[in-house]
Amino acid sequence: MPAYRFEALDAAGKSQTGLVEADNTRAARSQLRAQALVPLAVTQVATGASESTGFSFTRKVFNATALAVWTRQLAGLVGSGLPLERALTALADEAEDPRQRELVAHLRSEVNAGAPFARALASAPREFDDVYRGVVAAGEQSGALGLVLERLADDLEARQELKGRLVGATLYPAIVSAIAVVIVIFLVTYVVPQVASVFTSTKRSLPLLTIGMMAVSDFLRGWGWLLVLVIAGGAGLLAVMLRNPAFRERFDAGFLNLPLVGRLARGYNAARFAGTLAMLAGAGVPILKALQAAAETLSNRAMRADALDALVQVREGAPLASALAGKKRFPGILAMFSRLGEQTGQLPEMLDRAAKQLGGEVQRRALQMATILEPLLIVGMGGVVMLIVLAVLLPIIQLNSFVK
Repeated sequence: MPAYRFEALDAAGKSQTGLVEADNTRAARSQLRAQALVPLAVTQVATGASESTGFSFTRKVFNATALAVWTRQLAGLVGSGLPLERALTALADEAEDPRQRELVAHLRSEVNAGAPFARALASAPREFDDVYRGVVAAGEQSGALGLVLERLADDLEARQELKGRLVGATLYPAIVSAIAVVIVIFLVTYVVPQVASVFTSTKRSLPLLTIGMMAVSDFLRGWGWLLVLVIAGGAGLLAVMLRNPAFRERFDAGFLNLPLVGRLARGYNAARFAGTLAMLAGAGVPILKALQAAAETLSNRAMRADALDALVQVREGAPLASALAGKKRFPGILAMFSRLGEQTGQLPEMLDRAAKQLGGEVQRRALQMATILEPLLIVGMGGVVMLIVLAVLLPIIQLNSFVK
């Protein structure tokens, strides 16, 4: 049943706004009149009849953190025995964001109309991806939706925590690098020419360092715009080329071979793959569907291609551990835990352990890299500033020696 946003006047002449569920606009107006309200405007806020149109906003309603919190709240309500419809009603009433309220009201109307919850989620594909919907569908089929939603919330929170730690570890070096570049450009393009112009009028030979710094300054002031255009053009060309699947796969494969960041990318993608696969397998999703969905979560196209190739081998009868062992881009620990899980019949638990171990290793490596980069960046910035200062001071020292 669709949801409608209304604006109406009550008996006292005060304006009232809210949401109402009805089969059509006329029925919505009739409901308002039955409540002693005079409808001024009634507009449909959600249409989820088909997945092709879907329910969407100009931007996403849930960010990663908000989706994890919302899933945890829904899991708590459903797990306590509250019917899904009433749980969605409670979440819609408590939502502070109007867009979130409209989305949850739409989901509730779909469930009221008899659609499974996973199908209702499919009408908003931007908000709920294939993995999310697949886990919910498995929970509905098994009759343990509350437990499955708890696992889903745990996975979303763990993924967000890992991503937050990686961002936190790289944020400081990125800020220091940006500030250093701005300061150096300012010194070279403004300070150096102002000071050097004083010494060029003396007609005396300048130190080589000063001459070189002045040449760099002249180049940046005269051709800096061209350098910026070349960099922007190169970035734009790379972005266009990355849209080509074959080039993107080769680029991602090369990125994995880079020192430090390549290992971080490999570990992060492997942790996400193992965590998603563990969650889906634990929810009762067939292993082939779980592998397909887990592969789609990989941002690195080369590792995604390996995962899909492993899916083909598993479909042909190969054990999961053997299929993953042949993919050198995946850490060996993933194949090892998969083998243990298949031998003991505890594949979801073993995959979850692998995901946690890989995630912990990624966090440690990120912190180590940040710990190394921070002093290196400071020393590098200090060295560049020292060269600029020397380029300015050497002519002064030289002039002072001539005066003596």
